[in-house]
Amino acid sequence: MNAPAQNESSRIVLVTGASRGIGRAAALAFARDGAHVVAVARTQGALEELDDEIRALRPGEESPATLAPLDLRDFAALDRLGEALFRRWGRLDALVGNAGVLGVLSPLHHVDPKDWDDVLAVNVTANWRLIRSLDPLLRRSAAGRVAFVTSGAASRAELRAYWGPYAMSKAALDAIARTYAAETLNTSNVRVMLVNPGPLRTLMRAKAMPGEDPETLRTPQDLAPKLVEICSPQWTETGKLYDFPTDSVLSFRGPAAV
Repeated sequence: MNAPAQNESSRIVLVTGASRGIGRAAALAFARDGAHVVAVARTQGALEELDDEIRALRPGEESPATLAPLDLRDFAALDRLGEALFRRWGRLDALVGNAGVLGVLSPLHHVDPKDWDDVLAVNVTANWRLIRSLDPLLRRSAAGRVAFVTSGAASRAELRAYWGPYAMSKAALDAIARTYAAETLNTSNVRVMLVNPGPLRTLMRAKAMPGEDPETLRTPQDLAPKLVEICSPQWTETGKLYDFPTDSVLSFRGPAAV
């Protein structure tokens, strides 16, 4: 089935975790760039505030954003989301998989199974379910783009003690994104990137590093324009990591030879 005709100046972009932090900043940046933003988050009130701000950026437009209040652990809702997007637009131009949870910082043998399952559900399984639901729509775009927000916790040479669930989940997300990049490289116009934001002034960072001065950190608003660039039709890299602290695109390497 051929992709529907589309106006690339009004791309359809879905952002998860859009109610605050990186997701909110990204949603606003995409709206400024002229995209129609599908904003996904759990909190209805925060999404409505985001909608008000997007409307203020785009006066005169009837509906520059679509709000999708849902819990990413509701996997059936993610399937329904894909169906709704197909009925309305027949395509999706970009997915920003930003939503994530830190979980409990604890020795592995003290982690409660429910806490482990929650981190896995949001950081890993939900992103796979999004790929499963949205892949047909991304392939119908003239330039489907995907950006998953990862963390240095997944790949640093010396893993930090007590960060097991979070580090594991981000390493799994990296593998999922790289696999999806390989599967779409020669069969579609979809390009898939991982994005390491580094330390930013977010609530998650404050929870993880309570003694840190947030004024010393860059902000989600600093990162957001790069997410817009990575999700643009002009971006051609895939299966790689964009590292915001160094402003560089990095290739993944295998283990050193012994």
